[in-house]
Amino acid sequence: MAQRNISPWLKQALELGPTLAFFLVYLRLKEDSFVIAGTEYSGFILATLIFIPILLAAMAALWALTGALSRMQVFTAFMVIFFGGLTAWFNDERFFMMKTTIVYGLFAAILGAGLALGRSPLEWMMGEALPMRHEGWLKLTRRLAAMFAALALANEFVWRTQSEEMWVKIETFAFPAVLFVFLWLQIAALQSYMIQPEE
Repeated sequence: MAQRNISPWLKQALELGPTLAFFLVYLRLKEDSFVIAGTEYSGFILATLIFIPILLAAMAALWALTGALSRMQVFTAFMVIFFGGLTAWFNDERFFMMKTTIVYGLFAAILGAGLALGRSPLEWMMGEALPMRHEGWLKLTRRLAAMFAALALANEFVWRTQSEEMWVKIETFAFPAVLFVFLWLQIAALQSYMIQPEE
């Protein structure tokens, strides 16, 4: 299926909507507990289980509209399903909270492994969309690998020391905002490495 362009607003809604839906469902259910098949589950775990089909529906819609899904989207969905399943199976919220650490940690490790080989996985994934000289990609990769490692450590600190509700708020808003601002600043700082189209 050929890749198709859709409205950037619709694309953002499909990509970010499930996370916002999880946050809203969690706020509604956080004080409640539910008995399913004789087992009592917290509102957090039920919100996690509701989040999974919402995420899959959004990804299916994105694929149907654009004809493509990024490797990062597929990987993130797999991690959500896997750790969401573990959370429900063991009736333990910590599995879903650890998911963020593992995702960020793996991203840092993948970028670091590429750098060790003198390559930039980012250039391979995004080179066509963002033309930039190889040196620029290496700089961005080093910085982003460090940022992902820092976010993984930050998540470990937050879920181990803060309340469940605080973790949900930071996971939903703070981590994505920090990553967005960081990437925006890096793109601005690396303008000298950008490849400009010939006049």
